Amino acid sequence: MTLDFAEGDRATLLDQVAAMARQPYGYVVTPNVDHVIKLMDGRVAEDVYRGAALMICDSRILAHLARLRGKRLSVYPGSDMTADLLASGHDLTFGVFGPDRAAFDDLVARYPARRFTYIEAPMLTPGSPEWDATVKTACKADWDVLLTCVSFPKQERFAHALRVSGRPFGVALCVGASIDFLTGRQHRAPKVFQQLSLEWLHRLLSQPKRMFRRYVIEGPAIFGWFLKTEVFASPGG
Repeated sequence: MTLDFAEGDRATLLDQVAAMARQPYGYVVTPNVDHVIKLMDGRVAEDVYRGAALMICDSRILAHLARLRGKRLSVYPGSDMTADLLASGHDLTFGVFGPDRAAFDDLVARYPARRFTYIEAPMLTPGSPEWDATVKTACKADWDVLLTCVSFPKQERFAHALRVSGRPFGVALCVGASIDFLTGRQHRAPKVFQQLSLEWLHRLLSQPKRMFRRYVIEGPAIFGWFLKTEVFASPGG
């Protein structure tokens, strides 16, 4: 695949992410179909997305397309990775950026043995004074792992801004609605939908007005991207 996805099973990737918490700062992105479409049409700055230290596949659809080119992608959704990291034995302090205080308190109650730092995330416009001030606050805050849970691509831009601002160590995870899933504010697709690669359908049926454009109008563009970048542009295509 054109994107440089990380390789390894879930346990290997989880250990790799945990190790990054003690290393010079880096951030992890979790591409799905929507992310790739916005990256290929220029709605996401390429340097922000490709500047990630680790890129972990969050889409079974992308994994199926990769298999057509003879490549196996490990699918590790950001919500699963977040839950696994919180439940692991790694001694880490977690920063939480995105959820409101009530969601943060619910998360703390769910994981009483963990250390958490709350970083307020008001409605931010990248490049605004409020944005810059929040980046500085997060840059100086106490955390080994920062759960960056705001909308795509704002969370990726925020994680990138932390590197520009000189965050010395730790890892930021761009993991969207992960905290909402853990605290019950949103519900993931049933296992059968996940196993059949139909999580997108569950979300569409659950939130039709919000998800119609993403999954019905924009989503199918992934197949044109695949043909252009992986089939016709390939010497063996």
